Amino acid sequence: MRSLFVLLASLSLLACSSQSLSDYQGTTPQFDVKSFFNGPLQAKGIVLDRSGEVTRRFSVEMLGTWQHNQGKLEEWFVFNDGDKSERTWEIMKLADGRYTGTAGDIVGIAQGESAGFALHWDYQLNLLVDGSTYRVTFDDWLYQIDQKVVINRSYIKKWGFTVGEVILVISKEG
Repeated sequence: MRSLFVLLASLSLLACSSQSLSDYQGTTPQFDVKSFFNGPLQAKGIVLDRSGEVTRRFSVEMLGTWQHNQGKLEEWFVFNDGDKSERTWEIMKLADGRYTGTAGDIVGIAQGESAGFALHWDYQLNLLVDGSTYRVTFDDWLYQIDQKVVINRSYIKKWGFTVGEVILVISKEG
């Protein structure tokens, strides 16, 4: 009986601990995706495994362009082990702070929404690891610190369990 109580108490704590986009409603600066991801950007980041150990470090050069509500974000990654990769996002700004996005390694359509200084993306990605491809889910949170800096924290999930994390600091050039 005591074990059941501990399990239920633990589960209720976990249920209360997850963030919601509404937590950021009314905060400033208001995350303007079109404005921030327009022009050249640079980023530095780390990849952590499920235990929290840093397994990779990387830098990213980015270039964002927009025409009306359609954006393109090109990304060029360089990892500390010498690996390089590229991704090009096609982003559509919808009504009410919502966004959709596609890229070559994204499965289907990414769904995003912003409130206050936060932007939340959900998507599945075909992730290449040591020559094998795994379909994982990204629970992607971006926080605009000011007009020049965004911090991105992504939880990588497989079968609902967090198996890794990416933390990235994105800076506007100029």
